[in-house]
Amino acid sequence: MTRATVAAGVVRGLLDFAVQRGAPRAALLERAGLRADALGGADDADRRRLPLASYHALMQAAQLLCRDPALALHFGESVGSAQLSLAWLIVQTATTMGEGLMLLNRYTRLVADGEGFGGDQRFTIVTAPEGQWFVDTRDAAQAPPSSTESGFARAVCEMRRLCALPLVRAVHFTHAEPPYRAAYDRIFQVPLTFGSERNAILLDPAWARQPLAVTPRYAFGILAAHADELLRELDAAQTTRAQVEAVLLPALHKGALRVDDAARALGCSRATLYRRLKAEGITFDRVLDALRHRMALQYLQGGRASVKQAAFLVGFSDPAAFSRAFKRWTGTAPSGSRSPARALPCRP
Repeated sequence: MTRATVAAGVVRGLLDFAVQRGAPRAALLERAGLRADALGGADDADRRRLPLASYHALMQAAQLLCRDPALALHFGESVGSAQLSLAWLIVQTATTMGEGLMLLNRYTRLVADGEGFGGDQRFTIVTAPEGQWFVDTRDAAQAPPSSTESGFARAVCEMRRLCALPLVRAVHFTHAEPPYRAAYDRIFQVPLTFGSERNAILLDPAWARQPLAVTPRYAFGILAAHADELLRELDAAQTTRAQVEAVLLPALHKGALRVDDAARALGCSRATLYRRLKAEGITFDRVLDALRHRMALQYLQGGRASVKQAAFLVGFSDPAAFSRAFKRWTGTAPSGSRSPARALPCRP
């Protein structure tokens, strides 16, 4: 089973929004079980992945600390999709809404991916007598109410902003009607149905022909080339080794990392994890060692961290032990690698 992940840019967008609405950043991170350095920066917002469960935990913490049960709706209406992911920038290069849907399905995995997300058929169009339904095909386990609230609020608000023709006729939700129904009515401004069999937006039949092209068309080639590279990386990240690294990375600073903990996080037995790694020609200890090596280089390059700080961040309580490990990895002392020019490539 492929663990569900979300782009770090989406998580950071939610974090920043909650902070703007009064929630303490440190408390949000703590309650979501996230470290600030795990979010990365704008340059790797789509490349860096985080567990989807961390995003959901952050949303729950934000709702509580902002004292706003409708925060997901407000997040959707206030923060544009292009601020969260490259995928949406590409969608906005489409000349029509219909082409935009094709691009959305092609690149939506950059936003969120994993078991139950429908791959490149995440969104479908179902034709009915009353119009055409834009249907989110996620499994129920991956579609908590807050996720649908933010996604649908963002989609409806952006269609209203980008298109002259009122396209949305109705919206259906699988979850029950919440106590904050008034916020739904204000944002969606169309008939709403709760407890439906699917999460879907009813569109005017003319929706597919509506012009889009918010982002200049000439940008498509550059953006798509980068996005296709990210998709290839995402596919490669489905290996057992990559899944183990994703489990280890947030806890790397704790030092004591056991194969039993990684197996439990991946929903398999210790023996099964060993067998899967062996099939890929690697062991748990080598994965951990190579991850520490790679992260140590990242922390030291460009002076992002001191040697002592880097040692702590990759799980060494003793700087001397870190120095010995670093010399084994690279043949040089860590103090001599605090520059991109001196850093050596990581080898397993």
